Amino acid sequence: MKRSELNNIIIKSTDPGLDTSEIARLLEEEGASYGFSGGFTQRVTDKIFSAAVTVNREIEFMRSMRFIFSRIALTGIAAIVILLISILLSQGSISFNSILGLGNTHDESIICLLTGN
Repeated sequence: MKRSELNNIIIKSTDPGLDTSEIARLLEEEGASYGFSGGFTQRVTDKIFSAAVTVNREIEFMRSMRFIFSRIALTGIAAIVILLISILLSQGSISFNSILGLGNTHDESIICLLTGN
């Protein structure tokens, strides 16, 4: 197959009106063959789903998860520390009520607000 003939077939394949089976027929007429040897499908699937690939994927997944968890955990700890410092500065102490943002309210008034009575 000459290079110019191959170029012409490639250019023809960009035509939206041309059927894909026509392109395959043109390539076969020019001598291009796409036949695979026996057992090709089995060899490909064995390579894709081999045990070594699965183990490597699991190891990479766990390594990525460990890296992501360390990033998220450090950021979360920093956010908690900043929150506690801001509560300490605004309320004067760190108590359960100040963490919830209740301040100097009474329990009865909170229940009244929550229930609507």
